Amino acid sequence: MEYTVKQLGDLAGVSGRTLRYYDQIDLLKPSTINQSGYRIYGPKEVSRLQQILLFRELGLDLCTIKRVLDSPSFNERQALIEHREALLQKRGQLNLLIQNVEQTLAALEGGRPMADQDKFVGFKEKLVRENEEKYGREIREKYGDQIVDASNAKLLGATEADLSEVEQLAEEIIASLKVAVGKEKPDGEEGQRIAELHRKWLSFYWKDYSKEAHAGVAEMYVADERFTAYYDQYKEGAAKFLRDAIVAYTQ
Repeated sequence: MEYTVKQLGDLAGVSGRTLRYYDQIDLLKPSTINQSGYRIYGPKEVSRLQQILLFRELGLDLCTIKRVLDSPSFNERQALIEHREALLQKRGQLNLLIQNVEQTLAALEGGRPMADQDKFVGFKEKLVRENEEKYGREIREKYGDQIVDASNAKLLGATEADLSEVEQLAEEIIASLKVAVGKEKPDGEEGQRIAELHRKWLSFYWKDYSKEAHAGVAEMYVADERFTAYYDQYKEGAAKFLRDAIVAYTQ
C-alpha cells in the first residue's frame, strides 16, 4: 500500500513536518513524487520508518540511526530482535520503578517503615542496565564476565550513603580536572590527588582493586572516543590529563 505524507503521518503518529525533515536529511526518502508533487511512501519506506521510531524510542540520535540503517551490514530481522530485547529490559526497569512506588505508598499508608536500600532498587537497576548498554561489550571482553557481574552485584547492593558518596567523588573529579588541565602536571601533586579520587570512585564499582586494571581503564579514556568525549566536554584535554595522572599514579 502507498501513502502520502499525511496518510503515513496519521498511520505512524508523527507529524508531516517530521516526515518532510526526514526527507531533507536523507533519513527517509519517499519512494516517488507523483504528478501533483506529493511525496509517496511504499512498504519499504513504512518499514524503515518503523525502524527509525524504534531506534528513537531507545534514545539514538538521527545521525546514528541513519548510519545504522544505511550500513551494508544492516539486517532488519536482527535489528528487530535487538529492539525487542532492549524494550523488554526497559519494561523490566519500568516494572521495578512501579513496584518501588507501590511499596513506598504501602509503607506510608500502612505506617510500616521501608528499608532504605529498597527505596533505590529500581534506580540502581537502571544504572546497571545503562552501563551495560554503553560499555558492556568492551568491558566484558577486557575483564571477563565474572568481574563485571561482581561489579554489577556490588552496585545493586549499594546503600543510599554509598550512592551519595560515589556521586560526590565523580563531581569532585570533574571539578578538579576543569581547574587542573592546562595549569598542573598529571604527575604533580594535584594530578596525583585527582588520580587518588578516581581510585576511590572506581573502587566503589570494583570488588577488588588492582593498579594494572586501573591503568587499563585509564587507557580506554583516550582510546575510546566515547570516554574521551565525556571528559573533554568539561575541559578540552581532560581525558588525556586523567589518563596520564592515573598512569603515573599506578606506576
